[in-house]
Amino acid sequence: MSIPQYSELQSFLDYLKFEKRYSQHTLLSYQNDLEQFFAYLASQFGSPALQDISNLFIRSWLAELKEEGMSSKTINRKISSLKSFFKYQLKTGTLSNTPMTTVTAPRVNKRLPSFVEEKDIALLFEHVAFPEGWKGLTERIVMLLLYSTGMRLSELIQLKESQLDAGHSQVKVLGKGNKERIIPVSGVLVEELKKYISEKPAGSAQNLFVTEKGKALQPRSVYAFVRHYLSLVTTIQKKSPHILRHSFATHLMNNGADLNAVKELLGHSSLAATQVYTHNTIEKLKEVFQKAHPKA
Repeated sequence: MSIPQYSELQSFLDYLKFEKRYSQHTLLSYQNDLEQFFAYLASQFGSPALQDISNLFIRSWLAELKEEGMSSKTINRKISSLKSFFKYQLKTGTLSNTPMTTVTAPRVNKRLPSFVEEKDIALLFEHVAFPEGWKGLTERIVMLLLYSTGMRLSELIQLKESQLDAGHSQVKVLGKGNKERIIPVSGVLVEELKKYISEKPAGSAQNLFVTEKGKALQPRSVYAFVRHYLSLVTTIQKKSPHILRHSFATHLMNNGADLNAVKELLGHSSLAATQVYTHNTIEKLKEVFQKAHPKA
C-alpha cells in the first residue's frame, strides 16, 4: 500500500538498501511492519504528523497486535523496525526525540536451538547410502559443506566456484548485509569440492552447486533433500538446512571452541546471537555431571 503522507518511509528504506545493504527479504519485513503501523495510525488517529506520533499511539498498536494473537517474537520484530525508523529520523534531523524511549518489548521465552547429535552426523556421512549419479553426489556434498562450515542456506545457494580457495583450504562467504567472511575447510572436503567442480555438466552456471542440467540449485530442493536425509538418522522435530548450522556451532562449543571464534565463523554481528549455543554446552555438562558424579 502507498502512504504518501509519510515520505520519510521511502527515505529510510533507501538508507537500509543502499547504505546498510540489507537483503531484499529484510527490506520487505521493515516495509511491511512500518506500513502496517502507519495504516493503523491513519485508521485510528487520522495520520498524525511524524513529530506528533507519541508512545501512546505505538503502545495502542502493539496492544491491538497482542489482542489479535500475534506472538511476542513477531511483536518484538515490529518494535525493532519502529526503533530503527525513528532512530534514522533522529540521525537525519527530522525529529529531535523518539517516541520509542519508553516502549518496552514483551518477554520472549528463548528456546535452545535444536541440533543433530554428533553420532547421528557420523551415521549420516559414514553409513547412509546417497543415490548414484550427479543428484546423489550433489546432495551429499551440499549437506557436508553446510555442516562443515555452518553457512546459511542463502549463502550456499549463492556460492560461486571462485569463492573456493583450494590453495588455502578456505571458502569466502557473502553473508547478511553483504559482509564477507572466510571459513576454513578441511583438506579432504577441498579435494571433494575440486573433483565435483571438474565433473560439473558442460555449460553449467558459475554457482558452485548445480543440478544435472547445470542450473543453480533452488532453496526448496535443498530443504527437501536435507529433510529427507536427516529423517534417516534423527528424530528431532526440525530437519532443515539451518539445523546443520546449529549442529556445527553446538558441536564446536561442546568441543571447547572459543565463543568469539564461533561468532566469526557463523557471521554473527553480535556476541549475543552466538551465546545461545553456550546453553547447550551447559546442558551437556549437567548431563555428564549427573551421570558421573556420585553425589549428583
